[in-house]
Amino acid sequence: MKAKLPVGLIGLGRLGRIYARDLATRVSSARLVAVADPAPGVAEAVASEFDVPRWHAEAAGVVEDPEVKAVVIVSPTRSHREQTVAAAERGKAIFCEKPPALSLAEAAAMKQEVERRGVFFHMGFMRRYDAGYAAAHHRVAQGEIGTPVLFKSTSRDPRRTTLEYADPRNSGGMISDMGVHDFDLARWFMGEARTVHAIGGTLAYPELKTVGDIDNAVVSIVFADGRLGEVDLSRNGVYGYDISTELLGTAGTLRIGYLRETPLYVMTANSVAHDTVPYFMERFAGAYTAQLQDFADAVIAGRPPAITIDDGIGALRLAVAATRSCRSGLPVDVATATDA
Repeated sequence: MKAKLPVGLIGLGRLGRIYARDLATRVSSARLVAVADPAPGVAEAVASEFDVPRWHAEAAGVVEDPEVKAVVIVSPTRSHREQTVAAAERGKAIFCEKPPALSLAEAAAMKQEVERRGVFFHMGFMRRYDAGYAAAHHRVAQGEIGTPVLFKSTSRDPRRTTLEYADPRNSGGMISDMGVHDFDLARWFMGEARTVHAIGGTLAYPELKTVGDIDNAVVSIVFADGRLGEVDLSRNGVYGYDISTELLGTAGTLRIGYLRETPLYVMTANSVAHDTVPYFMERFAGAYTAQLQDFADAVIAGRPPAITIDDGIGALRLAVAATRSCRSGLPVDVATATDA
């Protein structure tokens, strides 16, 4: 009989509920034994829906549960450091959603505790597990497009998030919260960045100014070896959820992503139409499941995590540098970037 890793899940918001479903029903090597969320009634409801034995209003209930051998953290970013440190102190394996923390200082504290305790830590960057991105990475490694010289990545949400979530004190702000995925991909495909130069503004949703966030940004990147990159981020891609990446190489180009959700075109007089990807839950459904499967399998097998705390810090450092550049209007050196 295949071993199953006893997992506790912290955070049951819109993404946390997807994780609960996957851990309870789709990840063959995991067994969801405890969940936690501070919102009244939420943890109890999720536990009932997925037949989870124990539920808690506080994260400590999961972290201190002796049956839990691995903790999956999908709580707000402001909680990641505290919950990671608590889990590490108790010797639990850890999966943490992106970004690792609100600041580089907090992320460094997480890294220090994880390494001091010698615990397993997997950073949550699900795009690496998407079939298109995984295939592109393999083709680049095989030299199919020669040397990639230009990385272009787009992330557009169909609407803004809540003001509470958008508040940089909770999420880190749009460049960190949204852009961290693109920055992780940039490092994965192209290596470390030397400098970033960002522009951005609150152009579509003026109410975001009340919490100090923006809704559109463009970030240019110069990588350590002189190759180039560009990331554009938007909260007002009203036509659908648009995630795409292009790698221009010396011998060819790769384009990753799609916009049409259903394989159907409706063709009438003077019109050809199709639907679009609704949101991240649909676009990356398989990737979310695959990364949790890999996490559980790696813990059971005793192999290293595929995505490390250093990957999380590297992407966060790019995001911090881009945020500083957006505020100052000047290029920022990534290696020496510090928290604002």
